[in-house]
Amino acid sequence: MPLLDLCDTAGNAILSHYASAQAGEFEAKHDDSPLTRADTDSHIILDDGLMRLTPQWPVLSEESPAEIAARRQSWPTFWLVDPLDGTKEFLGRTGEFTINIALVRDHVPVLGILYIPLEHRACVGIPGQGASSWSKNDAGQWSSEPLATSQLLPGKPMTVLASRRHRNQQLQRCLSWLQANWGELERENSGSALKFCHLAQGEGDFYPRFSPCSEWDVAAGQAIVEAAGGAVLGMDGLPLRYNCRKSLLSPHFLAIGDPEQAVWDNLMEFLA
Repeated sequence: MPLLDLCDTAGNAILSHYASAQAGEFEAKHDDSPLTRADTDSHIILDDGLMRLTPQWPVLSEESPAEIAARRQSWPTFWLVDPLDGTKEFLGRTGEFTINIALVRDHVPVLGILYIPLEHRACVGIPGQGASSWSKNDAGQWSSEPLATSQLLPGKPMTVLASRRHRNQQLQRCLSWLQANWGELERENSGSALKFCHLAQGEGDFYPRFSPCSEWDVAAGQAIVEAAGGAVLGMDGLPLRYNCRKSLLSPHFLAIGDPEQAVWDNLMEFLA
């Protein structure tokens, strides 16, 4: 399990900082988002490890130098990495942070790994082949169990997975429509890409995102949700694609556990 071992190594580096007296130290990046030593150390471990495992595929990380990011649009296959997704959660001591790794081929995420350092657990998905949760025991051995999204049944409450930090008018408009046209909603708030894990585990039905995020925040989660039976759709109703635009910002999206439910087509029409 070389990829899982690599995630575990980077996760342990993150946890060493999380447990230190300097855990709250950070510097501001150009967009005012925080950068900690945990971000940097995880990036170095993952960048080096992925290049050793698959030297034929380049790596684009959130912390990659600008000159590497500038070459990305010529890459047919590459690793897309967020070495610490949820830096604000790391700083806020909520424990809700992940390592995100996606393999993107021809603009499509074909493998996704979301590693949860505090749990020593990874959600892994290969669309078309299935999704699973992998855990490491005290003997250093990995074991897995399958993941599947849940069926959304009429007359039952819909569980909405929401960001702990992002609220806006479009989100409220979306939820108000669902309350009027579906019925009872239950809210589950969490940070980082954990919402994709919860969706793939059948612990939620819907994760809408109308606030800014980047492609490395989404790609791994999309692969896992799709592999578990769900979908991650742009506002055009199509699966998100990657490395297609000048910007690395992700479009707004709806991540859904049960794509067969007719409510989503009606919601898309309302939001258009």
